Amino acid sequence: MSNKGEQAEKSAGFQWLGFTARIPFVHTRVCWPELFQGILISAATALALVPLLTGYFGLSFEEAIAMSFIHSFLISASWMIFGEPYASGWLTPALPFVLTLLLSDSFSSATERLQMMTAISLDFAILLAILGVTGLGAKLIKVMPEVLKGAVILGAAVAAFLKVFDLQASDNIFNTHPYSATVAIALSLLLAFSAPMHRMAAKYPMVARLVALGLLPGFILGAIVGAVTGELKFDIQMGFFALPMVDMFNKVSPFVIGWPSLDMFLQGIPLALIGYILFFGDLVTGKEVLAMVEKSREDEKLDFNDSRTHISVAIRNVISALFAPFFPTQGILWTGIHVVIAQRWQQGRKAMNSLYDGISSYYMMGLPFIFFIAPVVTGIKPMMPIALAVTLALTGFACAYVAMSKANNNAERGCMMLSAVCLAVMDPWLGLILAVLLSVFLVDFKAEADET
Repeated sequence: MSNKGEQAEKSAGFQWLGFTARIPFVHTRVCWPELFQGILISAATALALVPLLTGYFGLSFEEAIAMSFIHSFLISASWMIFGEPYASGWLTPALPFVLTLLLSDSFSSATERLQMMTAISLDFAILLAILGVTGLGAKLIKVMPEVLKGAVILGAAVAAFLKVFDLQASDNIFNTHPYSATVAIALSLLLAFSAPMHRMAAKYPMVARLVALGLLPGFILGAIVGAVTGELKFDIQMGFFALPMVDMFNKVSPFVIGWPSLDMFLQGIPLALIGYILFFGDLVTGKEVLAMVEKSREDEKLDFNDSRTHISVAIRNVISALFAPFFPTQGILWTGIHVVIAQRWQQGRKAMNSLYDGISSYYMMGLPFIFFIAPVVTGIKPMMPIALAVTLALTGFACAYVAMSKANNNAERGCMMLSAVCLAVMDPWLGLILAVLLSVFLVDFKAEADET
């Protein structure tokens, strides 16, 4: 290995209790293309929850920004403090399930919703810790029928699409922002999933650069259309925010508002189980993406450790539950960004010295300072509901095609669809039990075993 490579290896970070911490600007360098994209895309996505936090969880706009700041910092802790080689993000497919439960008539107050969020996050953290330390997680996923995994993933798709396209809801994005939402969602879907677009990207560098920008073009064009049509009113303010961390803590922390009841912890178990299935799928996806490009970068050895990943995500969920409860903001993978960074890392040291340089740059070196900058936050503010709709729409599309690939015959397709609807619209326990029963009684697992 070259001296440069040896130096990079020596400055990779420092060990603590089995984890590897990397200090920005000391152990990671700035990659400007990733930094510029991350400032807008990471901020817009991270702030997508602000309308929910202000509308259903009793927070002011500034308090919601403070809560999003904590979520973003904990997400960056994945690579910065715990040494995970993944572009981390929300456990996004679980979000529609959580919103379906929390915004139902079962929870009438912001306090109850926040206590339920705490319960689910702690359930999920305990499950991760147990399955990670014992190694039972991989065994659990291995014995679970593919049709049941597909049903959970397809259920996330159905729940996401219901949230985005329920035109009967007065606050639906297409009722309030028909033109800007249509443009933003359509362009984001086109750049993320269009086979013809990706075929053109392989031929034309300009198209490839456009596709590499991910969600950014959709947000920008949606903002322009919204401004022209009058759907979006921009009131950009100068100066800086003094984020009210203490006020936010007093409104959301179980230390102040009270701990969840035992019933809440029990009610959160099926969502934690669903979250674990999705987490494990993200973990496998993240490793596979890097495995495909790692052979081109023999100069940098990546450290994969599934038990460490389980524990690190569990710790992040505990901290979130205690100080800024909102499951599922603490997952392991932001798939689209992970792919973009991995592809640039594959091009060699001249493009990206270390994978962690690209990850840290996309996450603004782990320091989400833009949350304090009033012009950026107030400029993004009108787009926040659209950002949430785009996130849910892309999640639904991705989950749908992943789930469909797990079905081998008509019986499995029908079982997955019916199970998905049960999971999406029913109480979590009832939906999960029905999904298991449908898988047992409608799918011929013996025939599948004989075929294999």
